[in-house]
Amino acid sequence: MGGLGILWSIIIGVIAGAVAGWLMKGHGFGFIVNLIVGLIGSILGGWIYGLLGIGTGGIFGVLIMSVIGAVVLLWVISLFKKKNV
Repeated sequence: MGGLGILWSIIIGVIAGAVAGWLMKGHGFGFIVNLIVGLIGSILGGWIYGLLGIGTGGIFGVLIMSVIGAVVLLWVISLFKKKNV
């Protein structure tokens, strides 16, 4: 992956993490946490899309997939946080 691919991954990760944070709790988490949530969400979203046989089309499709994965990630984390409190 070239430098431009890494840059797009970071940009999509930050946007996906921020959107997922906004959807799940009303605001983002800050640059670093948004990036981490978005990148993990992208991996999780790719796995979910693969299981369902769904493909992505372009950057917008990857962004949607990443947001879905990040929302699922935050939802799973919230399940564990509620049980441990």
